[in-house]
Amino acid sequence: MTSSTPRRDSAARRRIAAPTLAMLPRIADSLSFLYADIVRIVQDDTGVSAETTTEDGETTRVHIPTAALSCVLLGPGTSITQPALATFARHGTTVVCTGSGGVRCYSTTTSDALTTRWLEAQVHQWSDPERRLAVAQRMYHRRFNIAVPPDTPLNSLRGLEGQRVKALYKLLAQQHRIGRFRRSYDPAAWDQQDPVNLALSSANTCLYGITHAAIVALGCSPALGFVHQGKQHALVYDIADLYKAELTIPLAFSLHDSPQPEAMARRSFREGLRLYKLLPRIVNDIQTLLSPDDTAPLPDGHAVELVNLWDPETGSVPAGVNYAGTVVTEAEPSDTSDSSGAPEGGAEPCLP
Repeated sequence: MTSSTPRRDSAARRRIAAPTLAMLPRIADSLSFLYADIVRIVQDDTGVSAETTTEDGETTRVHIPTAALSCVLLGPGTSITQPALATFARHGTTVVCTGSGGVRCYSTTTSDALTTRWLEAQVHQWSDPERRLAVAQRMYHRRFNIAVPPDTPLNSLRGLEGQRVKALYKLLAQQHRIGRFRRSYDPAAWDQQDPVNLALSSANTCLYGITHAAIVALGCSPALGFVHQGKQHALVYDIADLYKAELTIPLAFSLHDSPQPEAMARRSFREGLRLYKLLPRIVNDIQTLLSPDDTAPLPDGHAVELVNLWDPETGSVPAGVNYAGTVVTEAEPSDTSDSSGAPEGGAEPCLP
């Protein structure tokens, strides 16, 4: 009795320690983003860490919580090893290569271990002009909380957006007493822009990175937008526009007298995300926009069939099944043939 008890306890501990699907972090529960520049990101025995080395040869190391991050922005002067990239990919963390301060987005990584459930819903809505317009109308309704008639054309929606954003700029400029404001984005003359434009561009870039991470985590294509088009980040701009009037625009105007508007915008935006719980909102909004009648997420621990076979009648059938027994055979010869098997008219049957 005493000898078997330790074995049972050991087996129980192994079962408790074994990872399950319910233990894996979800994109909606992830932290927002991490911006890094002038560091080396490496993989060691304990995980991924960011390292810097001083002129005296002293190395400072900061460990990165890969499983809890949704997006990592790599700025200039950053180097990353292949094992570290592989770790980010296994944990579903999007890696974005950006310009200085996260202003531009050059490239991103995506994981191949994704279900195509929401990608198929996106393509279904995007491929038909009427359904695509309906998604755009739902976006404007969600953005401005105004009912949009079903027959409203897209050019009217663009005019509505322009009027509301212009009115918001005017209102915030009056509240902060900064005079007339004009939105501009000029990378060629970046340092000559006013603090509000600098802060707004910096905060928007962070918002784009987080939105991009949520989109690819769901398995959607960032290139297939419903309002924007022509770039690989069209859907990113569509979804990010839903939150600018609430998050980035008021933040930028509040930094109109900041000596470092870009850095302050990133820090303040990251702190504000904890209050707004933006990632769960992005995930829920994308699912609602793409499939308003079917937005229930899969419960934790649910077994997901990663690969199915397409069927025009049933929608999908299981993969990994031998369907040889379901082959439809050719039709039997008709009654118009005589008893010898020759077709009507006396012609000889074709031999194989």
